[in-house]
Amino acid sequence: MAEHVEDSGSKSESFIEKIAEKIHGDGSSSSSDSDNEKPSSPSALKSAVYRLFGRQKPVHKVLGGGKPADVFLWRNKKISAGVLGGATAVWVLFELLEYHLLTLACHILILTLAILFLWSNASTFINKSPPRIPDVHLPEEPFLQVAHELRFEINWGLSALRDIASGRDLKKFLAVIAGLWVLSIVGSWCNFLTLFYIAFVLLHTVPVLYEKYEDQIDSFAEKAMREIKKQYAVFDEKVLSKIPRGPLKDKKRA
Repeated sequence: MAEHVEDSGSKSESFIEKIAEKIHGDGSSSSSDSDNEKPSSPSALKSAVYRLFGRQKPVHKVLGGGKPADVFLWRNKKISAGVLGGATAVWVLFELLEYHLLTLACHILILTLAILFLWSNASTFINKSPPRIPDVHLPEEPFLQVAHELRFEINWGLSALRDIASGRDLKKFLAVIAGLWVLSIVGSWCNFLTLFYIAFVLLHTVPVLYEKYEDQIDSFAEKAMREIKKQYAVFDEKVLSKIPRGPLKDKKRA
């Protein structure tokens, strides 16, 4: 009888040990699975974050990188402040003081030539060396590079306008028309120089502010884009879908 009790006790103990080992094994496996999942979760969350205009690169890379991007993002505050201050001085000179470009260029040349001429003639009387006027030659390569880049941008713009005018994308057509209409209104408020100066100031302020408050701006832009898509879907259903399709779109679908 006692042996039977001992056998049943040993069996129950071995059964309890097996259950405990199974529980510990499942816990360790689940913990290892959770440990394996933890490193991948930040990257998955990072990839799922909405970025303005579908951007996947940093702001510095979007602006082209290099020194121009450093100036726009105020990497060197002295250089950025100097560039913005120079542009402001030019705008004040031509817009507020109503100075003309040809007049300014002539006055600068008159002053420079007069100083160099007087210095060259007076150097013999004051026993000083005459000024060394450098022999300036403009290199050909930078001008060819600028012309090449300008040609590429012009061709891209013409191709984009042709694609918009062909009637393939109504959404893009409406966006371009709305943008040109807003630009025409802004152009009626100020002249080209003021408009160029406003764009220059925006280039020196908007990117650096966006880089500083990137997460907050992207979160707000995501909500705005959702609302815009909802409104566009309603507009498409009630208005755009009722517009008869052009022959080009019919041929494309056929």
